[in-house]
Amino acid sequence: MAPKKLSCLRSLLLPLSLTLLLPQADSRSFVVDRDQDRFLLDGAPFRYVSGSLHYFRVPRVLWADRLLKMRWSGLNAIQFYVPWNYHEPQPGVYNFNGSRDLIAFLNEAALANLLVILRPGPYICAEWEMGGLPSWLLRKPEIHLRTSDPDFLAAVDSWFKVLLPKLYPWLYHNGGNIISIQVENEYGSYGACDFSYMRHLAGLFRALLGEKILLFTTDGPEGLKCGSLQGLYTTVDFGPADNMTKIFTLLRKYEPHGPLVNSEYYTGWLDYWGQNHSTRSVSAVTKGLENMLKLGASVNMYMFHGGTNFGYWNGADKKGRFLSITTSYDYDAPISEAGDPTPKLFALRDVISKFQEVPLGPLPPPSPKMMLGPLTLHLVGHLLAFLDLLCPGGPIRSILPMTFEAVKQDHGFMLYRTYMTHTIFEPTPFWVPNNGVHDRAYVMVDGVFQGVLERNMRDKLLLTGKVGSKLDILVENMGRLSFGSNSSDFKGLLEPPILGQTILTQWMMFPLKIDNLVKWWFPLQLPKWPYPQAPSGPTFYSKTFPILGSVGDTFLHLPGWTKGQVWINGFNLGRYWTKQGPQQTLYVPRFLLFPRGALNKITLLELENVPPQPQVQFLDKPILNSTSTLHRTHTNSLSADTLSASEPMELSGH
Repeated sequence: MAPKKLSCLRSLLLPLSLTLLLPQADSRSFVVDRDQDRFLLDGAPFRYVSGSLHYFRVPRVLWADRLLKMRWSGLNAIQFYVPWNYHEPQPGVYNFNGSRDLIAFLNEAALANLLVILRPGPYICAEWEMGGLPSWLLRKPEIHLRTSDPDFLAAVDSWFKVLLPKLYPWLYHNGGNIISIQVENEYGSYGACDFSYMRHLAGLFRALLGEKILLFTTDGPEGLKCGSLQGLYTTVDFGPADNMTKIFTLLRKYEPHGPLVNSEYYTGWLDYWGQNHSTRSVSAVTKGLENMLKLGASVNMYMFHGGTNFGYWNGADKKGRFLSITTSYDYDAPISEAGDPTPKLFALRDVISKFQEVPLGPLPPPSPKMMLGPLTLHLVGHLLAFLDLLCPGGPIRSILPMTFEAVKQDHGFMLYRTYMTHTIFEPTPFWVPNNGVHDRAYVMVDGVFQGVLERNMRDKLLLTGKVGSKLDILVENMGRLSFGSNSSDFKGLLEPPILGQTILTQWMMFPLKIDNLVKWWFPLQLPKWPYPQAPSGPTFYSKTFPILGSVGDTFLHLPGWTKGQVWINGFNLGRYWTKQGPQQTLYVPRFLLFPRGALNKITLLELENVPPQPQVQFLDKPILNSTSTLHRTHTNSLSADTLSASEPMELSGH
């Protein structure tokens, strides 16, 4: 539930939300005035100052809180994506319930008096798993994504014939709050440059949404040539470090008349495992926004509130090597990952107030925070001990290893098993050719952890073993590419592993349902397992604990742990990678915790090595930049004169 002070603010803004409904539907319009280079809303000059928020990164119970804080900041619109894979997990199976209830989110935005700029894809990037495309598309290995490939278009058409009719009543001219809809997303950065595909999408949107809704495209400056399309309004994206005048001048070559629009003005940046936490200075962000508003431009700030990549939903980039995106999507945004206002928010509000009215009244205070611990976790058991429960259907057998997609394993982990055909006395190279581990492989011989193979990084281990020894390879999907590659990102063992000179065959694949085990089967009468003195390799730990005082938002700290997955009361918080950084804590919203002395349960799957003291703590502040990553630098090609020292400058796209 929202705090009482938030409810008060909501009641103040509620009459404002009714203004969206005052004009009759037939008199409502949002159009481009090309003569005066502006938008018209119901015939009156209009400029939006918008912010991005992703409903799929924020639990539903917190939507109203985040939206009202955005409205208080002076925004009159929000922009958000619709991730296809979040709503169609399997072909023809749709989910619009709970935190996937898109219509409920649109309604919350209306209650906060916020117009909506919608970006339904089909591709969204967003640093989200596979850029929002469902991984089941890759069950046809030869499919060409984001092109006029008939297999891809058939799936896209089927999805949009479900999604877009749901949105039709919410279009502004129909009485709703959606003023514009983006077609595709930064298509010019993809490289395919398939105008037939873009024309197909534009025709599909028009057929299902009608002629009145404003359709637009968004691209970085280098992508305008292939990303824009006649009949769709062209917008651009860039950040504080970029040359605004130069980019808007380039935009005028594609859209000579109408309002200037920056659809993604970067308030911060994403984080990769193994690199620094990214920031944008307050002064740089506010200066850039003020300069654009002085030009009369409409601006969307990406992100205004970042949120969290819970579970397995993070995406990845390919920039020379595979880079997985962190669980936190804090983004150094004006509203923090935990929903708290930052100095950047107040500074941006001051800028916005120079150009349009901002709501009066105090901003709700930061949410209450909680500290707890340290808590000592107990060993539950080695992952291999639970194989029958993790894969109740039993293994899939094949001469050569099969990918995640081939066995319909969308996320998480899969175990590959075979047996040594002869004794290996001397340490012998074990490897997977052609960079064929996607993405990390935890190797065990007769249950004993041997080490890790990692995509683009660690490609060889030395193994010994007896004839008949059991060779287990637990492969982790670290998130499919969301940007930076035209190739399909298959997961698992893409090539048969080699031991010495022997190609290993006769594989069993166990698609693991770890979330089901954690949620439904723990605690259990566990099978006996011969543990070494210090367990290593994929191992479960857990702890139950009460909260005697008041419950607050908190941040789970895992000092000394290496890498793994963590659950609170069965909810998958996401990945931790303490050893790699930069992120050291995981955001735990207070609604996940049981109050008043009821028992809570934390479960960890540690994939590599456990600290001597297997403890965790709940902190009242996040740690998003570890000292272990501070020596790493970011590739950059832009001027740094307006950036803070720790700021990355290589653009990714969204």
